[in-house]
Formats: sequence, structure tokens, C-alpha cells
Amino acid sequence: MDPLRSALSTTPARWLRARDPDLAATRRAARTAIVMPVLLVLCQVVVRSPAVATFASFGSFSMLLLVDFPGSRMQQLRAYSGFAAAWAVLICLGTLTARPTWLAVGATAAVGFLVLFSGVVSSVLAGATNALLLGFVLPVTSPAPPADLPGRLAGVGLALSAALPAVWFLWPRRATEPLSTPAARTCRTVAALLRADASRVGGDGDAPTAHAWDAMTAEALAAWTDLRAAFDATPYRPAGLSTGSRAIVRLVDELTWISAIATRSGRVFRDAPACDPVAHVALERTASVLDLAAGLLENLRSGPAALRTASTGLRRALDALERGAASRIPVHRRPGSDPEVHSFLEALDVSFRTQEMGFAALQVADNVHLAARAEQRSGRERLAGRDPGSPGAPLSVARERAVAHLRPHSVWLHNSLRGAFGLGIAVVVANLTGLQHSFWVLLGTLSVLRSNALSTGQSAARALAGTLAGSLIGAGLLVLVGPHGILLWLLLPLAVLVAGTAPTVISFAAGQAAFTVTLVVLFSIGRPSDWHIALVRAENIALGCAVSVLVGIVFWPRGAAAAVDRALAVAYADSARYLAAAVEYAVGRCGAGSATSGTPVRMGRQAAAAARRLDDAFRSYLAERGPKPTSLADITTLVTGVVGLRLAGDAVLELWQRAGPPSDGSTGADACHVLLGTSGRVAGWYAGLSSHLREPGPAPHPMPHNPAAEAAIVGAVRCDLRDPHGRATDTAVRVIWTADHLNAVRRLQPVLAAAAGRHLARRGGTGP
Repeated sequence: MDPLRSALSTTPARWLRARDPDLAATRRAARTAIVMPVLLVLCQVVVRSPAVATFASFGSFSMLLLVDFPGSRMQQLRAYSGFAAAWAVLICLGTLTARPTWLAVGATAAVGFLVLFSGVVSSVLAGATNALLLGFVLPVTSPAPPADLPGRLAGVGLALSAALPAVWFLWPRRATEPLSTPAARTCRTVAALLRADASRVGGDGDAPTAHAWDAMTAEALAAWTDLRAAFDATPYRPAGLSTGSRAIVRLVDELTWISAIATRSGRVFRDAPACDPVAHVALERTASVLDLAAGLLENLRSGPAALRTASTGLRRALDALERGAASRIPVHRRPGSDPEVHSFLEALDVSFRTQEMGFAALQVADNVHLAARAEQRSGRERLAGRDPGSPGAPLSVARERAVAHLRPHSVWLHNSLRGAFGLGIAVVVANLTGLQHSFWVLLGTLSVLRSNALSTGQSAARALAGTLAGSLIGAGLLVLVGPHGILLWLLLPLAVLVAGTAPTVISFAAGQAAFTVTLVVLFSIGRPSDWHIALVRAENIALGCAVSVLVGIVFWPRGAAAAVDRALAVAYADSARYLAAAVEYAVGRCGAGSATSGTPVRMGRQAAAAARRLDDAFRSYLAERGPKPTSLADITTLVTGVVGLRLAGDAVLELWQRAGPPSDGSTGADACHVLLGTSGRVAGWYAGLSSHLREPGPAPHPMPHNPAAEAAIVGAVRCDLRDPHGRATDTAVRVIWTADHLNAVRRLQPVLAAAAGRHLARRGGTGP
């Protein structure tokens, strides 16, 4: 066994990996423990400038410990250079607005809001907000004349010049997207399940047993669960503004949908007659597309040509499926009783499920292909900001995301305003009390301010306990060191290493204690040892915690729990309107109405924006400390229901966008009338669910199965949607498939109604 593997197999190493599995926190802390003391030595011994030393130390601390930008070296160069440029701007603003007090308060509140709210457009910004705010908090609470600006900015330049080589050469992180691996596994497990379905539909003699089928279904569900866990692991969407990141994050909804369809549809394929070679081919090609998408996700630098070819083949198979489905409709049969009507519609069950999964697989393939093209851009194209396709330019995407959250009930807006008010009040307190090192008051405010009063109070208690412990340890160290200041230089790397790892591997309070010790050591280097500095730290952090608790009580004290219900209500209402608009577009394409795609596309964007606000509220709710007043299973069910409703609208819209007008001039007016009626009732039910989540009142009863509507669809297909030879038309297939999509979201209603009832009952039976 080599020495490295032997070291990693020891008990302390196993303990560390159990709490920091990817060693991300350990990696950042180790880099900082090496670079920060070296920079401090350089500034104090060679440069001999306190301003340069202070800002170089805190700059390297922010760049190496508080942020860890992913991507290739070129992407990291752009990210860290942009971060340093932002720090330079914030340092200038902080220096120029530090006096008088009213100007400092106003500037701090404005900058705090802008920085915190900017996180809504990108997970990269969201993960860097505290580090960015440090670049403003430090100068605004350390008044200095403008003549000190060059030294402060030089410190940032030194920090950047040291941080980049450290990131690239000292234990570099792998340039991978956090969702790529779990998304690839989900693709492969669903592909295996679809191949089993294909073997049954195609009549293969080696179709898996029921036990094997169940095992594959369980594996697909486990893979999707892991993907969703990776997606929900942070309090912000794990995607930046880059095209590749945006494409991969959209996979989560699509893989949620296709996983649900594949696991629910197993019985349909197992019970189907083994005589549908067209569906067999389409399912096999769907599985191949998903397998190739998985391979490309695992290595975005590999060639996408095979996936593109497979996607073209799948589209041809789906076209053949649609044509073949028309020949399977028993239009000559005259259904009378309900079982006969059901049997009539059941003739398209296999083709509908196959089409549904094929469409979802094509959506997955398009996004994976886009992510690969983005990853394979040249360095010049990356620097020029040239995107390889569809999701829009970064600035337009950023504007769209920001505007979507400028709503009264946006949890991100609440958190940004709460943070801005907290920081502004902290500046007032720091300036009025005249505390030494008053920026610690702002750090204390920022570190414990959470999205509700309960979480803020718990964080404040932990912060105070940790700070008190750290202050006592720091004071003891200063007493022991006495006149031997060289020992502080030796203690600094160890203090930084512990401060960087303690919050992850031990606790928030332990992190506060270690950070306090680090600051005590840092501010004592080169100065006479004074144990009183440790008490100053405790006093300042206590004031900062008090400000946080006050702001948490006054501003939206219920936090994300109430915001989730509001976001759910809006998301269901917008998604229901989108589905209804998509069906209206379908009716127009039949020739029975106006067929403009602008309205459903616009409503689709609104539904997607509402879904993003819901996702942010849900993440904040998951990140809140303390007991949850509702069942996470129920609220997750409600969030997933929004995904199903919105993607059903996508499927209906796409189904009719690629269809030409009826070649025989038939309108299918009766069938369209039935679709509109069903769509209206379905959208009305979800609007009722939205109202139930907003306000107290009875939950809507799930819509019952409607045999009359099914009989009307069958009658309309038989009478209106037949070609001159008496066969069903392709329009008839699309009409039946549209009805199937509506029926699929109707079948979600009992589960959603039950989850909503339990959710609100645990919340006290009231809406937000």
C-alpha cells in the first residue's frame, strides 16, 4: 500500500471523509493556511504597508476559503479576476462612503441589497455573496483617507496573484458540474428500464421477469432520488450563467419527468400485447439516446456526433410511431359501453407512453448536446462570451431571473432586504458605540442572519457560544505567547486550517470559535500581545447577533415556510394557465380556432419563472435550521407536481407545433370542443388548489374519471377525423394523445390533494 493511500485509510482520515466527503472544505482551508501567512510575511517584511497587508490577507482569505469557483482554468481565471475586480470596486465605494455615518449607513444598505440579490441570477454569485460583502464591510468600517486607496487595491492585486496559482496547482478541484454524475446515472437506469419495456413490446423471448423489472424500477427511482438530493443540496440552484450550466440544470426537471413516466408505465408495457414493432424501435432508440446522453455528461469534451445522430433517428421513429398509431385506432368499431370506450382508447396506450418518453428523451439530449457544445468552445469564444445556442445571452438571462424575483412574495427578495437592513443597522450601532474593530459587528450580523426569526435566534446563540469559547482560547494564547511574537506566526496557519474546516466537519459554533482565534492571532501579529482584543471580538459579535435577531423578528419572521406556500400557489396557477393555453393552441392547429403560439410560449416563460421562485423558496426552507412544521415528503410531492403540470404543457405544445394543418380539411370540431372542456376543468382544479394554498378553505376534490368525455372523444374521432379511406388521421392521434396528457395530470390530483391537506393541517389549517 502506498503512503498516501495508507494515510487516507487511518481513523482520523476516515472521520474527516465522513464529514467532508469530497474534502472540499479541507482543500480550501489547506490552500488558505499556506497562502495567507506567506502573503502576510511578504507585506510586513518586504512591502511594510499595514493597508496592503490587511487587504491582501482578507483578500486571500475570501478568494481561497470563502469561494471556490468551478470550471476549467480559463473559467476560473475569468471568475477570480471578476471577483477581484468587484472587490476593487467595493473597496473604493467603502473607502469613499465610510464617513459621515448617514452616508455609510445608506451605502451599506444599498450595496448589501445589490450583492445579496445578485445571487438570484447565478449560483456562482450566490455562493460568493458573503465574500463580496467582506470587500465592502472591511473598508466602510475602517475609515481612511482616499490616499490609502492605492495600498488597499494593491493588497487585492497581491491576493489575486497568489490565489490563482494556489487554485491551479495546490490540490486543484476537478472541473466537473455537480449534477453531471447523478444525471448520467439517472439516464442509464431509465434507459435500462426502457429496454426492458421494449423487449416486452417487441415480443422478445428474453423479456425480464417481474422481479427483475421491479429491481430496475427501484434502481431508477434511487438514481433520481440521488439526483434530486444533489440538486437540493445547496440553498441556491447549482447553476451559473454559462450556457453549459444552464443546460445541465434544466435536466433535473426533464429527468424527474421521464423517471416518473418510466416507473409508472411499466405495467402498461407488461400488460400490452407483444405485437408493436414500431413502438419497440422507438423505445430502443429512446434508450440509446439516454445512454449516449449519459456518456456525454460524463465527458462533455467528447464528441456529440453520436448523440446527434441518435436523436435524429429517434425523431424519425416517433414520426413513424405517430403514423402507425393512426392505423391502430379501431375507427370501424362502434363502442357503446364504458369498457368498450376504454378498450378503444387503450389501443393507443403503448404508443402514447412511448411518445411521451421519446419526447422527454429528446429534451434531455438537446440540453446535454448544448452543454457539450458550450464546453467545447475555444478560449477566444469563451472570452467573447459567444454562446453556442438557444438559452439566450447571459445578460438577458440575468435580467429575466432578476425581474422574476422582484415580486412581493419572493423569498430571495425578502432575504436580500432583510440582510440590507441588518447591515445598515449594524453600521449605525458600530459607529454610535465607537467600538474598536467595528467591522466585526457587521460580520456577526451577516454570519447569523437567516430567513426567519427562529433560525436567526438559534444561529445567534451558537455564534455567541462559539465566539466566547474562541475569545477565551485566544486570550489564553496571547497570555502564553507574551513577548514571543514569533509563535503567533507559527500558530496562524494552524488557526486558518481549523477555521476553514471546523464549520463543515464539526459545527457552526466550532467554526465561530476557530474564526475568532484566527482573527485574534492575525490582529496581534506585529503588535504587543493584548488579550483584551479577544474580549473586543466577543463584545462586537454579541452586538452583531443582537442586530440580526432584531431584524429577523421585524422583517418576515416566518421566513421561507410561508413563502413556500405562496410560491406553490403562484406556480400551480401559472402552470395551469400554461397547459390550458397549450390546449387552446392545439385546437387552433386542428382548424377549429386561432393557432398563435405566442400566448402559450409567453405563459410557458411565466410558468418557468414561477417554478424558479418556488425552487428558491423551497431551498431556503430546506436550509433553515430548526424543526420543520410540515412533512418534507408532502411538500416535495407538491413541488414535483408543479414540474409534471408544466412539462405536460410543454409536451402538448411541442406535439402540435410540429404538426401541419389537417391534409383532408377536417377540423375535428367536436373533438376540439371536448379537449377545451376537459382542459378548462383540469386547469380549474389546479386553480382551486392554488387558492387552497393561498387562503383557508376546503381543498378541491380530485376530478373523477369522466367516461362521458372519453366517449365524446371516441365519437368525434370516428365521425370527424377519418380520411377518405375511412382510416383515422394523424390529427386523431394527436387529439387522443392530448387527451392522454390531460388525463395524466388529472391522475396526479388525488396525491396532490392529500399532500396539500396534510401540509396545511400541520401548518395550522391556514394558508400563508
